[in-house]
Amino acid sequence: MEEQEWIGGKHSVLEALRAGRTINKIWVAEGAQKHLTAPILAESKKQGIVIQTVDKRKLDQLVPGLQHQGIVAQAAPYAYVEVDEILGRAKEKNEAPFILILDEIEDPHNLGSILRTAECTGVHGVIIPKRRSASITATVSKTSAGAVEYVPVARVTNLAQCIDDLKEAGVWIVGTDVAAKGEIYDREADVLNGAVGIVIGNENKGMGRLISQKCDVLLKLPMAGKLNSLNASVAAGVVMYEVLRRRRIEG
Repeated sequence: MEEQEWIGGKHSVLEALRAGRTINKIWVAEGAQKHLTAPILAESKKQGIVIQTVDKRKLDQLVPGLQHQGIVAQAAPYAYVEVDEILGRAKEKNEAPFILILDEIEDPHNLGSILRTAECTGVHGVIIPKRRSASITATVSKTSAGAVEYVPVARVTNLAQCIDDLKEAGVWIVGTDVAAKGEIYDREADVLNGAVGIVIGNENKGMGRLISQKCDVLLKLPMAGKLNSLNASVAAGVVMYEVLRRRRIEG
């Protein structure tokens, strides 16, 4: 694990500060817009964090390719959680577990978007594999607009074993697959009403065969158009909001 992590952009840095993340230092570009920097300067002062004003090119070097808005922070590494902590979070809230399982999502922008929607829809936690998967980076943090600080993410070595453990804990595993017979609005989708783990497959290949076999139910999104695919983060968002809708109806 790297010893430090870079966070860029107003929302990402501000949410990291507010969430109590360990921030070592913050760099602000000379001439950065006051409405972007003011809340960060105030929060940093309160917490006694060192702020340095530098040339914008220095920030471009620190976080190459990231739209940092003239604000970059150096933080302690992202703290992944254990799967048990995600289940514990649901229990604390007295809610049925609502978990997202990402089977090799590779694009950090997709991961960031998924985390943002997960935070909005009340997901208790997200599970990703350690291999062949995007991890939490500055790009993910920026795309999630700070949601990464509030949605626990667990990284597991063996996703199939993790699914077995969740089943033992009473969680129904629902896979999303364009080839599935049932749709998320069908009667068999009632499994979405209780303790549920939603599996979202890789952007191109979908779910792996073993992971697909581990699912209790496979469901697809209805497709009215000609293209038989949706961006992974959009598909995940549709399913998350369907779970939220069902939970609100049940009260």
